[in-house]
Amino acid sequence: MSTPRDDRVSDQIPTDHIPTEPVPVPGPATPPVPGPGTSATGRTRPTRISGTWVAVLVAIVVLVFLLVFILQNLTDVTIHFLGASFTWPLGVSLLFAAIGGAALVALVGAARILQLRRQAKRAPH
Repeated sequence: MSTPRDDRVSDQIPTDHIPTEPVPVPGPATPPVPGPGTSATGRTRPTRISGTWVAVLVAIVVLVFLLVFILQNLTDVTIHFLGASFTWPLGVSLLFAAIGGAALVALVGAARILQLRRQAKRAPH
């Protein structure tokens, strides 16, 4: 059985020019205007809240590592400080030493910031 043939359709190969490159499609006349919370590239900008969440997650990871460190270093050590002696677990002792060092660095940094602010106020504009 054969299919019916349409005599109106020619079997000849078309002779007009066939483009070999894609035809460009015109885009919108103006680029889209970014909405609130998006940048010029169309991506959403990070907000302060998202930055806070990242900081909270990092802090949780650090605290878990500190907890593991303290639990693995429970051997008692004797600490002598300003004539007093304490017996604490090694992990807790090192944690207090790190906190003391961080407090000292923060104190020096705060003093430097106050010094720079005073200089900025005194400087002629």
